[in-house]
Amino acid sequence: MTRKIFQSMIAVVVSVLLLSLALITGVLYEHFESAMLDQMRTTASFVEQGVKEDGMKYLDEMSSSQCRITWIEADGTVKFDNRSDPSTMENHADRAEVKEALENESGTSIRRSSTLSEHTLYYAKRMQDGTVLRLAMSQRSVLFLMGGMISPVVFIFLAACALAGVLSYRVSKKIVKPLGSIDLQHPEQVETYDELSPFLQRIAAQNREIRSQMEEIRKQQQEFSMITENMSEGLFVVDRNYQILSYNRSAVRIFGMAPESVPENLLAVNRSEGFRSVVDSALKGRHAQENLELDGRVYQIIASPVCQQEDALDLVGAVILTLDVTEKEAQEQYRREFTANVSHELKTPLTSISGIAEIIRNGIVRPEDIPHFAGKIYDESQRLITLIGDIIKLSRLDENQVPMERESVDLLETARDVVQQLASVARKNGVTLVTNGSHGVVNGVRQVLGEMVYNLCENAVKYNRPGGRVWVDVRQAADHVELCVKDTGIGIPAAEQGRIFERFYRVDKSHSKAVGGTGLGLSIVKHGAALHHAAIHVDSEPGEGTAITLTFPAG
Repeated sequence: MTRKIFQSMIAVVVSVLLLSLALITGVLYEHFESAMLDQMRTTASFVEQGVKEDGMKYLDEMSSSQCRITWIEADGTVKFDNRSDPSTMENHADRAEVKEALENESGTSIRRSSTLSEHTLYYAKRMQDGTVLRLAMSQRSVLFLMGGMISPVVFIFLAACALAGVLSYRVSKKIVKPLGSIDLQHPEQVETYDELSPFLQRIAAQNREIRSQMEEIRKQQQEFSMITENMSEGLFVVDRNYQILSYNRSAVRIFGMAPESVPENLLAVNRSEGFRSVVDSALKGRHAQENLELDGRVYQIIASPVCQQEDALDLVGAVILTLDVTEKEAQEQYRREFTANVSHELKTPLTSISGIAEIIRNGIVRPEDIPHFAGKIYDESQRLITLIGDIIKLSRLDENQVPMERESVDLLETARDVVQQLASVARKNGVTLVTNGSHGVVNGVRQVLGEMVYNLCENAVKYNRPGGRVWVDVRQAADHVELCVKDTGIGIPAAEQGRIFERFYRVDKSHSKAVGGTGLGLSIVKHGAALHHAAIHVDSEPGEGTAITLTFPAG
């Protein structure tokens, strides 16, 4: 800006100097011309007076005058000329100054010569006798005069330009200095030219608007970061060239990357065909998803295209979301297995009931055998009712829809009630049931707790050997209550202990068929423990027996 101001000021100064020189030269030239005419008029008056007194003698004495003097008759004949022989001169009656003098007593004219770079001024005066006295003087042209003054003019011009340059430089610096010192962060606080005040006010208003917008953007960015960083799902944002623009900590954890060595290209994160297929589909404008197994867990990869507008052709990148669906897949597997097991468990008693009913309907059964077959139908129906009841209990526990309110429950009293209920079954199997320990109170659902203890004790009796024993111990500690059901039964192999709480799972299927049951008892125990925030511990050796301990929070 300083340079432009400097150049502009120099251009103005040079233009003014040149214009001033031209104007001064023109004014001086006009002044000299006017002064010359005045001099010629004065000289003409003197010559006229001299001619009246001395005649031709006076004119002869003027032969050396710088002014050319010509005496002309009224008809235009030249009588005298101090520069040329009158006899050789042509008639001057047609000369403009002579005509004007004959008509108006005086006349002037100027004749210019382009070749001699000068022009001649003529002044003619009509005398009393009718003759005309004409004076002529030559004057150099303006260009010639300027050419003659070229050296001093150039010196003056250069000196003026140098002075103008110095002054222009200082002035331009002084003009620009307030502009350079403007604080653009607080322009309204700057003292500068009044003409800039509206501009600075607009900058201040724009700064406020920008700060407000930036603050809003920072707030949104912080909110976005807080949301993404606290997501359990992995998140990648990529451009159309697979370059990673953003990611969260969950994505780093899921794909097993080090936070300081996240690759720039998304395809380097996972090179499986399924992962690349999903990303490629998203970057082609199509929503896609695929399941991917990583480190023994199942993740769902969901890829969505990102467009600047609704037009899919304006694709700028994609968002890749990674969800842990291990539990969901496991639940789906459990559901399929549960459906298959329920179908199998229902099919067996229903087939038996259907077959017996068909035999009775066809009259094949003897009358004395009908009570026996009716008893079979009754037993299978009870088995169905028990199975359906256990399924309903599990469903309610799964959905946390147990319709009972919590209360303080003494587990020792509950254990004694269960032992009393199973006393006849235990005697039939030759098993001794014993309750030991102290009173332990927990906050829970009485019915569910009773079913949990009942199922544990029932299994301990069923899978025991004749002459075996079952101990139910309750222990109250400072912060928890333990209930342990220990038997001297067949035991559980270590490889099977992790699955005994699965629905319909039986360790010894042949023995389980003999003792009956729905296969849902320990599943009910597991869900009841989850409902009461209790921990389950299994300790068992094949042939030695099993001990299952439930640890409840006290209170």
